[in-house]
Amino acid sequence: MTSPSRPDSARSKVGAVLRVTSGNFLEQFDFFLFGFYATYIAAAFFPAANEFASLMMTFAVFGAGFLMRPLGAIILGAYIDDVGRRKGLIVTLSIMASGTLLIVLVPGYQAIGLWAPLLVLLGRLLQGFSAGAELGGVSVYLSEMATPGRKGFYTSWQSGSQQISIVVAAALGYGLNVWMQPAVVADWGWRIPFAIGCVIIPFIFVLRRNLQETEEFANRKHRPTMREVLATLVKNWTVVIGGMLMVAMTTTAFYLITVYAPTFGKTVLQLSTSDALLVTLLVAVSNFIWLPIGGTLSDRFGRKPVLVLMTALTVITAYPALSFVVNAPSFGHMLETLLWFSFLYGMYNGAMIPALTEIMPVEVRVAGFSLAYSLATAIFGGFTPAISTWFIHITADKASPAYWMIFAALCALCSTLALYRRANTRGQVMQGAAL
Repeated sequence: MTSPSRPDSARSKVGAVLRVTSGNFLEQFDFFLFGFYATYIAAAFFPAANEFASLMMTFAVFGAGFLMRPLGAIILGAYIDDVGRRKGLIVTLSIMASGTLLIVLVPGYQAIGLWAPLLVLLGRLLQGFSAGAELGGVSVYLSEMATPGRKGFYTSWQSGSQQISIVVAAALGYGLNVWMQPAVVADWGWRIPFAIGCVIIPFIFVLRRNLQETEEFANRKHRPTMREVLATLVKNWTVVIGGMLMVAMTTTAFYLITVYAPTFGKTVLQLSTSDALLVTLLVAVSNFIWLPIGGTLSDRFGRKPVLVLMTALTVITAYPALSFVVNAPSFGHMLETLLWFSFLYGMYNGAMIPALTEIMPVEVRVAGFSLAYSLATAIFGGFTPAISTWFIHITADKASPAYWMIFAALCALCSTLALYRRANTRGQVMQGAAL
């Protein structure tokens, strides 16, 4: 049998990347829409005596999705490690699509009463359960299909697809604010972006059905059972916790510069909604550029140097950078500050994703990766908006969210040094194991 030509092989790789990351796009798209339109969702499904109580109930439901991620990581991650990447990712997409459809189609509280918030909560739980294994499944698939020496570049497109989802979500939000009256957006216009997400679901299913199983998984002799996966995870709990701390930097920075950024721009810097959304859109574009660069540099120089350098820069510069914008708030200064954070996040995450796939035991690669990532998202990233708001309230320092980012960076730095020291001690093959 003749091997495919290089151009055909390249096209096949590009097609596989598009097919596997398409579901990741949808998952993140829906998560960010829920955050962007939290005030409108609160009014529609969670009416209360005052706006604060209504909004807090909405964010509680939003947070419930993050709390479901570790459970999804264990159950669905083990399932993907057993049946394969292709079949497992179709299941995660199905669960995710069901949650999205629920949120879009449920009538408001005024129409069906308590069933409205309960069904929205169910939708969020389904989305969170699916997301627990989606990111891990996609990352591991990209890692296993990557050409030798380019694992960092290929796995960076997992996060790259998230940035595209933010660009699309922010662009739709910006367009709605420009083309529709605020009262119309608050009444029913906010459902339009969610409906667009539903429209593309069948297209994504077609893409996922044509996904080929990775050669590495197909050649594996042993497929672990759920009991074996759980036993291996318990045995390697230090690796999972270490991986969680590595992800802490990624998930905290990500939610700070994307999900929390519009709220920070409007409520703290007193910028317009359109300006805050435009900054978020431009930051997502910047993330998209830096992610593959970080992955490629980690392929060339090793994971560890990139991870150590980016976390150290975050510790040193996070507070001065945020102080700069709060002392002279403007669209330009907010953009400059968040673009710097985007550089730190993109470069770090581009190296962190392949590093996390490499430190996990191969037989539980999806479950281990997904659990570490989900725990970090639930503990660090998912609470970033709430913790940032709380820090500002108790310190009266508008730049205090930087403290949370610095803490996450320190956790990641210490974990990186410990995990690579452990790899050297055990003779484990990891890129960048030594500086």
